[in-house]
Amino acid sequence: MRRLYWGVRNSLRKNTEKDKRLTLAIKLIVGSKPFNLHLYRLAMQHSSVAKTGEAGFKESNERLEYLGDAILGAVVADYLFKKYPFKNEGFLTEIRSRMVNRESLNQLGRNLGLDKLVEFDKSLRKESYRTIYGNALEALIGAVYLDKGFDFCKKFIEKRLLSPYFHLDTLIHKVHNHKSLLIEWAQKENRVLNFVILDTEEQQNNKEFTAAVTLEGDILSTGKGSSKKKAEKDAARKACIKLRLEEEQEHQ
Repeated sequence: MRRLYWGVRNSLRKNTEKDKRLTLAIKLIVGSKPFNLHLYRLAMQHSSVAKTGEAGFKESNERLEYLGDAILGAVVADYLFKKYPFKNEGFLTEIRSRMVNRESLNQLGRNLGLDKLVEFDKSLRKESYRTIYGNALEALIGAVYLDKGFDFCKKFIEKRLLSPYFHLDTLIHKVHNHKSLLIEWAQKENRVLNFVILDTEEQQNNKEFTAAVTLEGDILSTGKGSSKKKAEKDAARKACIKLRLEEEQEHQ
């Protein structure tokens, strides 16, 4: 009944060229033509360009993002639970966190072409782009769930997101905690290493932190993030690349 309603409504609404492009893009990404195109328009609407609706709140993709985040987490948990029947809770939690972290989802959003679909204020700092596409991906998942139901959404996540884009063997052996790796190296080499917050900027109710890794008092690398912890992790990752610590660990 719901599909019939949205099918009739969409047929009565005159589709613009923009709507036609979005419909085609969603069909290619999801594997099925959308019933309720409005959901997908909303999923591609960042809060920086959202307009205030009749109910008095901004019509952005944030609510869909919240929903999609929960569904994605549940599907990934189920996927890993079945794939690794003899692994413990700690292993499953760690691999899930690697799959659904901001950096991973943002790259996946780009791979799917969401960077060509998301509408946002282009004057935003480039650092903000690191979350826009991942958030849009979660909003897209929320839209698919509402439009086509959980079973279809689960298959979409497993067949079109997890299987093609996540190589689990590589992910399992990939260095994840760069900060710990860096600290262990400094202790082993008897070097003085510290993490320092250099700057904090506020932008549209969000904070952007800049952290530095110092080695013997000199700045080795800097990183940015929406929290001090994330900024330090980014700086640690760049420091590990400079020191080639990941390469050394891979050969151990």
